[in-house]
Amino acid sequence: MNDFETPPTLATDALSMGYGARRVIDGLDIHLPSAKVTAIVGPNGCGKSTLLAGLARLHKPDGGCVLLNGEDIQRLPSRQLATQLALLPQEAVAPEGLTVTELIRFGRQPHQGWLRQWSAEDQRVVQHALEAAGLEDLADRPIEALSGGQRQRAWIAMTIAQQTPLLLLDEPTSALDLGHQIEVFELVKELAHHGRTVVMVLHDLASACRYADHLVAMREGQIIAQGLPASVVTPELVRTLYQVECTLITDPATGSPLLANVRRSPATV
Repeated sequence: MNDFETPPTLATDALSMGYGARRVIDGLDIHLPSAKVTAIVGPNGCGKSTLLAGLARLHKPDGGCVLLNGEDIQRLPSRQLATQLALLPQEAVAPEGLTVTELIRFGRQPHQGWLRQWSAEDQRVVQHALEAAGLEDLADRPIEALSGGQRQRAWIAMTIAQQTPLLLLDEPTSALDLGHQIEVFELVKELAHHGRTVVMVLHDLASACRYADHLVAMREGQIIAQGLPASVVTPELVRTLYQVECTLITDPATGSPLLANVRRSPATV
């Protein structure tokens, strides 16, 4: 996999976003650690996906800005941005009949141009992406013939071929069973190990604690905690986010917090 000698920095400065008159995010300041996995968690409607859309420049801020390597992301040329940042939306759909290799080839589009057509280097990168995602034996299989985990790995392989140091994932495991979730999370961890900065929106706090290096917890458009999962996840935080009670124990294998004895808070019963 690609190693990025100088990982990019991604941050927000007093970021505010909304839809019409409805303010969803108000004055957020976040600095996302480079070459690490960050998970954004929180209840439905808290602004997680809106924040991710802002980080990807899909949603223009009402105030403040998103900073990529210290520059306002709104001022960057689209082609330059596409070589720095890749987004995998929650419900990515491929045309019927498209094979795994053909999908991954789309990741090379930002590197093409009138004076730069498909090359041996592009082919090498596509092959590398297949290998990185463990899809060599499925290269010629149609996307619709894959299992859920294989399909999601194929989409991530496309972003690997894009060779961006930043990868944004919106609920990458939402429709997957436990085994396929682990496939995807292990691939994400491997990408960060090789220098990519990964930011993913997750509903599952337990998975975020296990696989993320950095946690951003949101409620009602505000950041209420951020940092190492083992440092910021407490019974009080879980209660604030989800109105449930729990007992926290430490995973002996990873040191990450585990939620046990989860139950509704008395105030919500």
